[in-house]
Amino acid sequence: MKDLNRIKVVLAEKKRTNKWLAEQLGKNTTTVSKWCTNTSQPDLYTLEHIAQLLEVDVKDLLNSTRDDVMYIPIPKQQIQEKNDNRRNKSEE
Repeated sequence: MKDLNRIKVVLAEKKRTNKWLAEQLGKNTTTVSKWCTNTSQPDLYTLEHIAQLLEVDVKDLLNSTRDDVMYIPIPKQQIQEKNDNRRNKSEE
């Protein structure tokens, strides 16, 4: 079965550890380890709390359930700049 969450990946990207996350959430390190290995999953409330702690969107913590879709996070600033460029070209 495909991994449902990306908690381990995002922790590594943010240079954080399972132990740090467990301490922040007041959870046992074994529980967080199970989430990171996709042996079990956090509830949605906890997933939202993890996203807040890691300063990411909840979607960044989840793998897509569709094989035909690849999620690539794009910074909001980059999207805004692209929209501004399109707007400027259409005004010319």
